[in-house]
Amino acid sequence: MTNFSRTLIISCSVLALAGCGGDEIVSPGTGGDIIINNPTPTPGPTPTPTGSASVTPAGGCPTIAATGGLRDDGTITGPTGTYRVCVLPASIDKSTKLQYVSGLLYAMDGRVDVGNDGGAVASGADTNVTLTIDPGVIVFAGNATTPNGESYLVVNRGNKINAVGSANMPIVFTSRDNVLGLSTDSSIGQWGGVVLLGRAPVSDCRDGNFNKADQSLCEQELEGAALTTLFGGNTPADSSGTMKYFQIRYSGFTLTGGSELQSLTTGGIGSGTVIDNWQSFNSSDDGMEFFGGTVKMSNVVVVGADDDSIDVDTGAQADMQNVIAVQRASGGDNIVELDSPDDDYSFDALPRTNLRIANATFVGGSSAQSRLLRLRGGADFSLVDSVMDTKGKPCMRIDETPTIDPAVGNGAPFFASVVANCSSATPFQGGTNITAQQTADLFNNSADTDSNFTVSLTSGFINSAEINAWTVYDPTQLTMFFTATDHIGAVKDAADDWWAGWTCDSATLTFGSNVGACTSLPVY
Repeated sequence: MTNFSRTLIISCSVLALAGCGGDEIVSPGTGGDIIINNPTPTPGPTPTPTGSASVTPAGGCPTIAATGGLRDDGTITGPTGTYRVCVLPASIDKSTKLQYVSGLLYAMDGRVDVGNDGGAVASGADTNVTLTIDPGVIVFAGNATTPNGESYLVVNRGNKINAVGSANMPIVFTSRDNVLGLSTDSSIGQWGGVVLLGRAPVSDCRDGNFNKADQSLCEQELEGAALTTLFGGNTPADSSGTMKYFQIRYSGFTLTGGSELQSLTTGGIGSGTVIDNWQSFNSSDDGMEFFGGTVKMSNVVVVGADDDSIDVDTGAQADMQNVIAVQRASGGDNIVELDSPDDDYSFDALPRTNLRIANATFVGGSSAQSRLLRLRGGADFSLVDSVMDTKGKPCMRIDETPTIDPAVGNGAPFFASVVANCSSATPFQGGTNITAQQTADLFNNSADTDSNFTVSLTSGFINSAEINAWTVYDPTQLTMFFTATDHIGAVKDAADDWWAGWTCDSATLTFGSNVGACTSLPVY
């Protein structure tokens, strides 16, 4: 299909949608060639409409390099058809590839580790395992014996994931109930999630001693896991691999002691890690949480998180551009929750959390006592070229004097070219040692901001002409990771289709021209 034709189809789809109307910190717990017997299909087919059985099971499981290989667990049948189930070993101890095979699903039965933890410093003892996942692969959690259980994927320090889908065939991590057709637009917490760990610095050392002369001695622990699982080090440019064009659905299973995983949990990953074009859908905790590390992301969609859409803390240095975050009516706390050290720790713990976001569209609407932004802990924060549709919720709450102190870190939170409809009874909130007026003044006295803007979004996430007329800030002044654009907000118009193809639809937000409903599996 030509780019022109694809754009035309997407534009028509969005116009059709427009006609329908619309406008506390939980810490994470802690090679070889592959032989595939099945041929590799050519990527890029259009997903088959779901709703009637169409898939027939593959004849068997491929051969993989990891010790123990794949376990053939028979078949599973759902609304989209019948699949062969191939269960991953608990340890991916050699570089392994999960190939797309029609009629085949990969399953996790409990925790699955990619390599062994190599420690805070690279050494010859590193296992250097890479898990490669092909476009179109679906990985689900649980089997007939343990329907969902505490299943989650952990990429340990010194190892990598290479999960690169495509716009037409995203990789999907999901739950057994989703396969069976039992998940709904309100379902959450049906499995753990994906955890990436690395050797970049973290601020909260597990021994309680901070600002060490040797940052590699500062490690943090993934809580709730049966095994002690560590992350952190002194390699800001560390790489935990590449993930592109993927979805994580229905995650956030409670492990132990009330600790939950997010759709995507990162611990100390470095700037060498690439994460782009991905969607978190209906996580029972946060849509994503970054614990320390150097995080770089673009083209991010978060729909229906039951707690925060984006949670950043323990010294994370995070840059994000092109972000759509939309709350589910029956769940959701903050769109962004920002902290630096854990509660009761020194505000001087380094590195200080620094979150910078450009070109975001944040949409509230949760029935909970939520707000779009909650900033605390003396963390640094920048939000530029963005749109906040509060749906009657408060715009922002700030806690603790160091968070707005110009002498702490990079100074007070920075806003430029941000519009919002802060129309609730308490549009701005104060918290610990901060008044509501201080919060309001900080936002309203920033460059080219408007807290009483009439926000109108086509299909719930595409700019109106009034938004596109707003003054634009050059985000490259903050970091060269960002790209200068000619608009604020995440999506300028229907032709600005970075979100198309690899997303899924729900009652919360419909994208159109994609792999179908989040409640159903894509079929190629």
